[in-house]
Amino acid sequence: MGFIDKMKNKVDETVGKAKEGTGKATDDRSLEFEGKGDQSSANLKQAGEHVKDSAGNVSDAFKK
Repeated sequence: MGFIDKMKNKVDETVGKAKEGTGKATDDRSLEFEGKGDQSSANLKQAGEHVKDSAGNVSDAFKK
């Protein structure tokens, strides 16, 4: 499940970049900021995935 979540986050980040770029190209500040927000949200989710991975690694270290 972690891999799928990471891929969804990457897609969200890419969509955010596309929205931001489109907003800049069309001078649509609302779309540009929406894209930046999407990217920020995706980055926060990715950080959460990294924390879960790290916690799993620590847990595995104590099992040995």
